[in-house]
Amino acid sequence: MKIAVIGLGLIGGSIAKAIKEQTDHTVLGADIVQSVLLRAKLTEAIDDALTEANLPECETVIIALYPEAAVRWLRENAKRIAKHALVVDCCGVKKYVCDRVKDLAEEHGFVFIGGHPMAGRERSGFDFSTSEMFKKASMILTPYADTDIREIERAKKLFLSIGFGRITIRTPEEHDRIIAYTSQLAHVLSNAYIKSPTAPYHSGLSAGSFRDMTRVATLNPTMWVELFFENRDNLITEIDTLADRLTEYSRALKENDADALRRLLEDGVMMKALCDRMDGTQG
Repeated sequence: MKIAVIGLGLIGGSIAKAIKEQTDHTVLGADIVQSVLLRAKLTEAIDDALTEANLPECETVIIALYPEAAVRWLRENAKRIAKHALVVDCCGVKKYVCDRVKDLAEEHGFVFIGGHPMAGRERSGFDFSTSEMFKKASMILTPYADTDIREIERAKKLFLSIGFGRITIRTPEEHDRIIAYTSQLAHVLSNAYIKSPTAPYHSGLSAGSFRDMTRVATLNPTMWVELFFENRDNLITEIDTLADRLTEYSRALKENDADALRRLLEDGVMMKALCDRMDGTQG
């Protein structure tokens, strides 16, 4: 079948490459940067450019844009999408997108399922995309409550075929609440952590823990500002809750309370073990 991929950055470029390398589908790509589109064609990440004329031929449309741009693209192109075509976005927030697309999908007859591939790199752009990006990764799908189960299975089959190891189904609200903790908070924390006045003097005195803590401090500010504000309430809750927990450690040190500090550390070790067991169960 023909699959349209809108946005050929890190995620969209990786999806296009994975489809081309691991399936027999035809990929039509679109990107506002013409040099990116040209590189995608020259490297055979796509078969051809997506146009207004061939968009109606696509049975599946994957939108790898920022949330506001994804909604805008759908509003501008909904009338050209084939009826019963499967449309999946790859945005990092789901309620913002799903709320704005539901009526549009019903009006024009295509099937929309929110999506979020849980994979990425510190660097963005087509040049850093790879067909191996999604190997054994989790793909979150956020279908509407009335979505036909056969359409969900259609989406699952496609994403498993390009390397995803797990398909997780959540509501848009659940996704945004949890992702504020598992992804967004981690980026805020890493970005804040690296601003310590001690950071410039770390050379020769750091190891794996420093690299782990600072890995996602290198981010795309434009994208993350949009994502943070579109999930503002959930992220504020996580930041404030983390600040409260950090204060407990600081208080134990200030009060020379070794027992309290030990309990805090032991609680963290126990919670990490619990999370690891849950990951093993769900895997």
